[in-house]
Amino acid sequence: MATTDHDYYELLGVGRDADEQEIKRAFRRLARRLHPDVSDEPDAEARFREISEAYEVLSNAETRQLYDRYGHAGLRSGGFTPRHFGLGDLGDLFSAFFGDDLFGGGTRGAARGGDVAAEVAIDLVDAARGTVVPVTISVAVPCPTCGASGVEPGTAVSTCPRCGGSGRLQQVARSVFGELVRATTCPRCGGAGRVVDHPCATCEGSGRTLEQRTLEVEIPAGIHDGQRIRLSGEGHAGALGGRAGDVYVRVHVRPDPRFVREGNDIFSQVDLTIVQAALGATVTVETLDGPVELRFDPGTQPGEVRVLRGRGMPVLHGSGRGDHRVLVNVVVPRRLTEEQRRLLAEFERRSGEDTYSAEDGFLGRLKSAFR
Repeated sequence: MATTDHDYYELLGVGRDADEQEIKRAFRRLARRLHPDVSDEPDAEARFREISEAYEVLSNAETRQLYDRYGHAGLRSGGFTPRHFGLGDLGDLFSAFFGDDLFGGGTRGAARGGDVAAEVAIDLVDAARGTVVPVTISVAVPCPTCGASGVEPGTAVSTCPRCGGSGRLQQVARSVFGELVRATTCPRCGGAGRVVDHPCATCEGSGRTLEQRTLEVEIPAGIHDGQRIRLSGEGHAGALGGRAGDVYVRVHVRPDPRFVREGNDIFSQVDLTIVQAALGATVTVETLDGPVELRFDPGTQPGEVRVLRGRGMPVLHGSGRGDHRVLVNVVVPRRLTEEQRRLLAEFERRSGEDTYSAEDGFLGRLKSAFR
């Protein structure tokens, strides 16, 4: 869940209508100033973690929309968990966020692995209870032959002769404004600063091989359809020993024909015959926790709502549960025998004004349903 309650837009110093590029520029500017490796400010580490969290939320369209509508509470209920970056090399952190080096150079060897997307489908009852679901994915793992070095065992790498191991080339151009220095990635080594003369035969020098892996994904109780779960470090292995990416599992909750979910509340319908509604009856009603017996009083009207407190969906990452609201539907017979028709006609002749006196009108029952 979110670790700060400060406004994310204020932390980055941008307006709520800022576009993606503006948000990225604001984070870069602040990160260069606040990273503990380069800042002397006493609260630099705490502020750096705050702006990193702010950027992670606002740079993603899904989490930004959730934050704009519901604030920090929406992120918590939506299962958002900020990534935890080590406060090591600043260039590595920018590579994790943007896929490039802080100063515009190449990856220089090790690079963070890519993320993996997966999907699972569960029943509504499982979403209410929480469950564990196996997910099989294909991921890149460190090569077992070369130990992720990309080099054939028994051989060594050499320093790139073109860039001298820096991974970058500098070009100096003269103009009326003076000398302009432009740095580019070395084309010989691809920014790694080294040259592999004998690449590993197993992974062809990449340092990684593909592997089928089955993960046990814990689905928390109360999860909503379409929400994602992040498994940190379970994605593709990083290039040449870099840290692994993450796995994002999108959860689909199958519709249940017995129930309708609205937020944390559950709605269902119970059918009573006209005789049961008139005389009263005890019927079995399905709930998320199994069948329960409900007693309906004589004179139960169509549209009445029985509220089962605390029988709805659990609050995601919170406490308590919603309610289960049972809507009464009175079933009118479509086919009658002659005897049944005679009896109903006799009942109607014997009925008076008090027989159908209403204690509450339709609008009152409708308001009760919404309550």
